[in-house]
Amino acid sequence: MAEKTQENENIQTIDLDNINIEQIDITGSFYKAIQWCEEYLFQANTIYQGVIIGVSFIVGMFIYRMIKGKVRDGINNSDLPGKVKRVSLNISKLLFPFITLTVIFFMTRVASSDLVGVDVSLINGMMKVLLAWIFIRIFAQFINNNAVRNVFALGIWAVAALSIFGMLESATATLDAIGFTIGDSRLSVLAVIKSMFYLFILLYFATFVSSFAERKVLKSSSLTRSSQVLIAKIIRVVLIVIAIIIGLNSSGVDLSLFAVFGGAVGLGIGFGLQKGISNLFSGMLLLVDRSIEPGDVIELENGTFGWVNRMAARYTEIVTRDNKSFLIPNEEFITQRVVNWSHGNSLIRLEVQFGVHYNSNPHDVKRLSQEAAAHAHDRICKDPEPVCHLTEFGDSSLNFKLRFWIKDAERGVTNMRAAVMMALWDTFKENNIEIPYPHREIYIRKEDTLDRNNEKTVPTKKATKNS
Repeated sequence: MAEKTQENENIQTIDLDNINIEQIDITGSFYKAIQWCEEYLFQANTIYQGVIIGVSFIVGMFIYRMIKGKVRDGINNSDLPGKVKRVSLNISKLLFPFITLTVIFFMTRVASSDLVGVDVSLINGMMKVLLAWIFIRIFAQFINNNAVRNVFALGIWAVAALSIFGMLESATATLDAIGFTIGDSRLSVLAVIKSMFYLFILLYFATFVSSFAERKVLKSSSLTRSSQVLIAKIIRVVLIVIAIIIGLNSSGVDLSLFAVFGGAVGLGIGFGLQKGISNLFSGMLLLVDRSIEPGDVIELENGTFGWVNRMAARYTEIVTRDNKSFLIPNEEFITQRVVNWSHGNSLIRLEVQFGVHYNSNPHDVKRLSQEAAAHAHDRICKDPEPVCHLTEFGDSSLNFKLRFWIKDAERGVTNMRAAVMMALWDTFKENNIEIPYPHREIYIRKEDTLDRNNEKTVPTKKATKNS
């Protein structure tokens, strides 16, 4: 009770209208830290234990550097599955704390014997900390993301270390003392840290569950592709919102605190995320009206042609024939004109224009070109059949349009036009049908040229006489 009273004396409260900001007396805390170092840290027994811990770490590092290369090479050269190999490489990094723990254990047995008689309470605490770190890192391997795994392990280990050395209550009391009060609500550093921790755990869990649910939904054969993507997005958004609300409530944060900043922050977020929110709802609208679905072949106004590979929350991924991925914001599909080659029906008509010499029989040309297109490639539909029309008596040729149909435009359309034109070339060569090229005839009359030359030279002679 006396200690708690003394701690409260080191806390000062500053009233600013309705906001109370609590500050800790840093000078008093600093003198307390110096006093603790004099009474405990700078004692001979503590120094002995520090030397033992330091020597154990040096020996552990030396042994670890000697064997880590061989251990990693053995794992890399093994026939283990990829995921098991990754986990094994991560666990191999724990050899250093494990070796250090082993060395400390044997040195502790010697130091605590009757012959030496050193108090090893600090060493025992360090052994527990190392053991906690090893177990936490092993259990954290189920997290695939390296950054998330490291943050999770460090957070749990810090709490375990403070608890082992009996400093958890003091640390939480100190963090709880640092804060400010708005009206009847209070927000401390401890509440912020707990909120961040709970949000981190719950958001990761919500993401994991939503990913699992998304995989299950996408495997459902009773739903259309657009319905699958829409349901997966709704599940992810709902789980994330629930995780945020539960995380804030579990950490003891009064949600009414955010009402003070809600207007300003909401306005700022509204302007900052205007495009992001627009793209999010545009993507949902596309999935609801089913105007664009994954797998559709589309063409944009700028000439981008490809098939829809993925529809995300902010963008839609378009993969072209040359395997380039274009990330198009969802809003552009709402505000701009888009050609969906697969909307409603995947049957697509292509056209090839060509010309033949006037000596050719147009009836034979029409028949041969239709037969050539029908047998040019197995992707060309037999029903409806290819058709050919004489469209123009040109300057140098009889002009035709050959039209044919395909059902798999995502596999390319240029290659089909090329196949048909090659078939036409071979057919025309076999049947002596010529493909003309433009030519012009120029007539030059010599009499007109002489007259023009005379008109130019006569004025010159007159000018000479006058001069």
